Amino acid sequence: MTAPVKSPLEMFYQWEQQTPDKIYLRQPRQLEWSEYTWAQVADRVRRVAGFLKSRNYPAGSRIGIWSANSMDWPIVDLAIMLAGHISVPIYPGQDIESANYIFNHSEVRLVFCGSFDQAVRVDEALVDGMETAAMLGCAIDADISMEAILDQFEPVTESPVPDPEDIFTIIYTSGTTGNPKGVMHMHQTPGHVVPGLAATMGMNEQPNELFSFLPMSHAAERIIVEMTSLYANASISFSESQQTFGDEIRSVQPTFFFAVPRLWVKFKEGIDAKIPPALQADLSEEQKQGVAQALGLSRARFILTGSAPCPTDVQDWFLSMGIALRDGYGMTENFVHGVAWTRDDKPVSGCVGQPMADSVQVRLSDSGEIQFKSKGLMKGYYKNPEKTAEVFDDGWYCTGDSGRFDEDGNLWVTGRVSEVFKTTKGKFIVPMKLESRFGRNHNLAQFCCMGHGLDAPIILATLSEPGLSRDREELRAELGALLDEINAEVPPYERISHIFVCDEWTIENALLTPTMKLKRKHIEDHYRELVRQHMDSDRVQFLD
Repeated sequence: MTAPVKSPLEMFYQWEQQTPDKIYLRQPRQLEWSEYTWAQVADRVRRVAGFLKSRNYPAGSRIGIWSANSMDWPIVDLAIMLAGHISVPIYPGQDIESANYIFNHSEVRLVFCGSFDQAVRVDEALVDGMETAAMLGCAIDADISMEAILDQFEPVTESPVPDPEDIFTIIYTSGTTGNPKGVMHMHQTPGHVVPGLAATMGMNEQPNELFSFLPMSHAAERIIVEMTSLYANASISFSESQQTFGDEIRSVQPTFFFAVPRLWVKFKEGIDAKIPPALQADLSEEQKQGVAQALGLSRARFILTGSAPCPTDVQDWFLSMGIALRDGYGMTENFVHGVAWTRDDKPVSGCVGQPMADSVQVRLSDSGEIQFKSKGLMKGYYKNPEKTAEVFDDGWYCTGDSGRFDEDGNLWVTGRVSEVFKTTKGKFIVPMKLESRFGRNHNLAQFCCMGHGLDAPIILATLSEPGLSRDREELRAELGALLDEINAEVPPYERISHIFVCDEWTIENALLTPTMKLKRKHIEDHYRELVRQHMDSDRVQFLD
């Protein structure tokens, strides 16, 4: 008989009772760590739930969380579940217009605010009648502080079990085009997904010590770190800031760590600055262990990259250092219940592996689109039945990504179906396929291939820290040689005519989403006229 599926809230009750004195959350302040046991966390969760219940909101009300990571994030999340409401996470880097749209669309009644980028403009995002409560790092004048909540409200004593099919969260996608869409997930979904995810990552053994750096509003971080901590009884150590991150992760040496490609590139650049790449091939195993120690990964049983393609040369570099950086592939809509390498697999750079469990089905449509069916799939998009119907085909979720399977059954993601474009010569170009080739040059950081209305594709790129310090004419010659090298590897119709070097693309300049994905249309619109003006100039151009 199959064991009943437990919700995150039920797992919280379990550890509250079974391991009350075990450390669960660790919060740094100027590199000094404060530690909180399951019992101490439970007391806070229950007091915050008591505060929420005092507001007398109808059951299932939407409660926002707008904050960077801190120990308060999972506490507030669990309290919202315990009070019978639905969490609506907001990215700390979310622009004001999108935040206002999310608050209006989901009818948020109260938002917990911590540290976030647009605090000085918060009034422009809030909706009339919304209440505010402060979390750690809050810089706004909230209606009530976390300290007051913990002091004034008694802990909720009951431990209700939620209806498995009720919604526990609405996660708004980062929106590379159009308004964000609210992805609804049920209380039962983590119970179907996370135990298998934890097994894939080798988290069925102790100690399990996680380090949380990405925003928990990021679906992957929330599921892989917060949710996994609840099902694997793992501790979570948080980062106070980007400035202290390096010292913090070296202090923790977590057993698991997840990050987006930009951070893995930064890790490699940091080591390259200390150990010249020409000398790295001769490092001994002991010296490679020293590299892992310096990165904070000496105890890591599993490290994962995702959310965007990781340059294959970066993955190869980690493998050469004896650090198995594994790629994964999932999305908010399937609760990242998709494809990954297991702990026992030797990963292949650029490939995302095989379905995580027997319960995940993956197929390719006739057009090569990747489609999923599993118990991790969303209930639908909030207030958007038309869009929900559009992305489902007889129970299969249509990702919009194109891919292929190799002879070993491993999945390779080849791009977005909608991103394929045709040059004026009538040839179809898959941008990601060309962009991935430029990752081999450590002077480049970001890449975007475009070519609508052009005779041949071009590459827009930004410079890495090493690239920014290079002599411009030397770099121009090197990038020209790179262009020759890559063009010799591809069919004539894929040959790139120009490289245009741009300023960095960021969330702040609206060229990246809050989850660090390229906003391709915005990038193309931003540079289209500049590109046209320089098409008759040198094939390596710096767009200052």
